[in-house]
Amino acid sequence: MADALVLSHPEQVERLRESCPEAAGTAVLAGDPCFDRMLAARGHRHRFRRALGVRRGQRLVVVSATWNPEGLFGDGGAGDVLTALLPRLTGELPADEYRVAAVLHPNIWQGHGPGQVRAWLDGARRGGLALVDPLGAWRQALVAADAVIGDHGAVTYYAAALGVPVALAAAPVEHVDPRAPLAGFLAESPRLDPFAPLPAQLDTLLAGHRPQPGPARFTTSLPGESAGRLRTLFYEFLGLPEPDRPALLEPLPLPAYEPVARSAPMRVLTRLRDGAVVLRRWADPAYEPAGDGAVHTAVPEDTRDPGRLDLADVILRHGAPDDPRFGSPAAWCAETLRRYAHCALAAYVTGPGDCTVRTRGGDALALTAAPGAADADPAAYASAVHAWVAAGRTADALAGHGLTVRTGTSEHRVAVTRLTG
Repeated sequence: MADALVLSHPEQVERLRESCPEAAGTAVLAGDPCFDRMLAARGHRHRFRRALGVRRGQRLVVVSATWNPEGLFGDGGAGDVLTALLPRLTGELPADEYRVAAVLHPNIWQGHGPGQVRAWLDGARRGGLALVDPLGAWRQALVAADAVIGDHGAVTYYAAALGVPVALAAAPVEHVDPRAPLAGFLAESPRLDPFAPLPAQLDTLLAGHRPQPGPARFTTSLPGESAGRLRTLFYEFLGLPEPDRPALLEPLPLPAYEPVARSAPMRVLTRLRDGAVVLRRWADPAYEPAGDGAVHTAVPEDTRDPGRLDLADVILRHGAPDDPRFGSPAAWCAETLRRYAHCALAAYVTGPGDCTVRTRGGDALALTAAPGAADADPAAYASAVHAWVAAGRTADALAGHGLTVRTGTSEHRVAVTRLTG
């Protein structure tokens, strides 16, 4: 038997002593440094969300898969759930109301190779899926999350310990010791049916969420104390005097900004109401959008299927405004309209809140997110302009009064400037 076992909760100590009498006197109570770092970082949640490309009014859904045949990524004898679930999430959830990210166990990447994993998830990635580094920003993603879809892995359990709403898409209760805290978590957590419509299930999860006390209680009974407790323990083992200065944990770093990257065609449902454009977009959905209004297709110029460009109502490009390969955003827009006769509007997105558009009628406009009043994808602003013009409204009205775009529960005021030439 080892001289000491580091456990994070008193009940774990008692359970060990009951099942293994020779362990009496060897179990040591300590905290969980990983969990403590997440607890300490909650004040930076909004920064983590921005780093992941989450905008105002969006919900961040994190999908977690562990390395296990019965997990969300394993076959479990019934096929691989994850590779079917992720493209459905990016296709069924409105793009301006949800951001989807995935955290896959490091052994998934190691066992199959990054190229194979990215190939399996290619459809979801083209729909805007963010793949989170499993050795880097997974803790920041949990702090930022509005909901987690997972299995019996540690990342899902940590999410529940943080109080994040969790739905299990794989829960192999029969493979877990019924005395283990994980068994209670699996038995009590809501389920997500990966083959049923997803938006309603997420709405139900969020509306009915009540944090389970078990995961937080079993993760640590000493929140915030792990650094001091563990240092004391280690110095006692070494027989050395402990330093006088406080024991501190390294804070979670702010991840690099990861903008949303979509190359899939978007189906866009719009309607005009009270001078605003109400808009919902879906990335290459399997079914036509349901609801009142007009529907159009917006396609990135670098789409995998160039044939879709011939049928696009709106064609998009993202890039720097001074990219010499295109002359200028306005020049690219004019060239695109000449090349694609069916296209009604070309849009060149130049930044997180800026876009240049040109209509088939010859109106060239600069769209700029009003400071503090607009926080949506500029490609959505471009689709709103298309809907405005298609409804018989004039570009002059936009240039005089600006554009109001509504996505989900958020309203965005966009400044519109007419460009010459």
